[in-house]
Amino acid sequence: MNDKVNINWNLDNTYTDLSKMFYSNIDLDPVSSPTLVVLNEELANNLGIDIKSLKTKEGLEILSGNKTIENGSYIAQAYAGHQFGNFTILGDGRASLIGEIITPSGNKYDISLKGSGKTPYSRGGDGRAVLGPMLREYIISEAMNELNIPTTRSLAVVKTGEKVYREDTKHQCRIYGSLSKNNLLPWA
Repeated sequence: MNDKVNINWNLDNTYTDLSKMFYSNIDLDPVSSPTLVVLNEELANNLGIDIKSLKTKEGLEILSGNKTIENGSYIAQAYAGHQFGNFTILGDGRASLIGEIITPSGNKYDISLKGSGKTPYSRGGDGRAVLGPMLREYIISEAMNELNIPTTRSLAVVKTGEKVYREDTKHQCRIYGSLSKNNLLPWA
C-alpha cells in the first residue's frame, strides 16, 4: 500500500548520511481508515505546507503513513543509554522520521510520525498510540511553545480506525505527526 507521493514538501535527509548504526530503514504499517482529528494549521503554514493539501484524502494518507512522500527517508532513529543500570542500545519503537523539512525562511525541522507502527526498536510493542496520550502531547507541546520553552511541535493527530490494547482495555489507535528543531531532544 505505501505508494510514493510527489508532494511539495521541501525535505532534506541528512540523518541518512550518518552510519547505519544510527538508524534503520523502515516500512510503515498502513491503517484501515484514517481520519483527521486535529491539524495545527498555524504550524503547517509556518513550515510552508499547503493546509488544503493536508486535508485532502492524499494528505491524510501521508499523515497516517499509508502513503510515503517521494523524497522522504522513513527511518527509525537509534540511540543508546543506561537503563536499569546497564548500557543499552535503544531506538524509536513507534516513530518514523520522514525527513527534515526546510521552511520558507530556511529553518530545518525533523518531521516524524509517532504511532506509525513497529520498528526494529519496538521491543515487543505494537508501535501504535492511543488518542488520550496523543492529544495530551499535542496540547502540552503547544502550551510549551507558547511559553517559549523549546520542545517538539504537533502538526496533526490522525485516527486510524484500528483498535489497540493497553492494560487490558481496547482503545482507538492514533498517529501523531510531530516536529523538532533537531535530532537531539531532551527526554525526561
